[in-house]
Amino acid sequence: MPLLLTEADVKAILTMPLAMELVETSFRRLADGTAVCHPRRRLRMAGKGLMNYMAASDCAGGFMGLKIYTVSPTGVRFVVSLFSARSGEMCALIEADYLGQMRTGAASGVATRVLARSDAARVGIVGTGLQARTQLQAVALARKLEWIRVFGRDVARREEFAKQMKASLALPVTAVSSAEEAVRGSDIAITATSAGRTVLEGRWLAPGMHLNAIGSNFAEKQELDAEAVNRSDVVAADSIEQSKIEAGDLIQTFGTDTSRWASVRELADIVAGQAPGRTNQNQITLFKSNGIAVEDVVVGGRVYEIARQRGLGREVPMWQELASAQA
Repeated sequence: MPLLLTEADVKAILTMPLAMELVETSFRRLADGTAVCHPRRRLRMAGKGLMNYMAASDCAGGFMGLKIYTVSPTGVRFVVSLFSARSGEMCALIEADYLGQMRTGAASGVATRVLARSDAARVGIVGTGLQARTQLQAVALARKLEWIRVFGRDVARREEFAKQMKASLALPVTAVSSAEEAVRGSDIAITATSAGRTVLEGRWLAPGMHLNAIGSNFAEKQELDAEAVNRSDVVAADSIEQSKIEAGDLIQTFGTDTSRWASVRELADIVAGQAPGRTNQNQITLFKSNGIAVEDVVVGGRVYEIARQRGLGREVPMWQELASAQA
């Protein structure tokens, strides 16, 4: 019978080191062809809101699945439905808000590991939401950090965020009064916002910086201005196919010049050593994160296996008449 895993079950299992290991595995499997990923699609709800869905298969891990989530004025609801890639049987239904936060942070951690300078130690982040937390957790694993500066529009919220992350990471974390102050002087800059217009300007960047842009996944939105993208010597994406649909940072910068997409590299190929990443200390590197389904399936599959081992979750009777008929 399928296993129902709640947010509490996932939190009891999934750590950031494990998430980074699994997300890196998902990229390696994309590179060697044992995983396949379909881009996100959206349906408008009858009221105000969207249903989003995305699918992937992980033949090497033995799972395939679909992440579905709705965004509406009443909240956001995430679920991953996980199936056996061999038999087609449903393995699990996983509440996936925390899982999504962790795999998104982990993807930036993996990108930082393969693209940032080895001595990168100073971080500036724009955004103070839940996604910002996992971004810092992952980057702190990818590099030995000295300090972090954070900016968010709400003064009280950014002060509280800095206080909490300082305690969580045991690092100096300082709230600053502007995005520019957060970004200038950093080695790694992160944008993790829901902003519809740019929050990071290319003129703030210095040679050798690495950028993780994770907040914008609508074609009409962008966190980075065109100069920031144009100044990036290496632009990597978790999925070029998905980026062409929803990565506003790239879509709006490239405009009608479709040849620009040829210079974008798949992060999977860089992770697997099939494409170059950073080749010198002065390059500016950019990772455009969209969040792709193969991350959910690989991470969800391992969470499911561990839950079975530990006796977590609750079995849900489904298709019992079919099972009886086939017995």
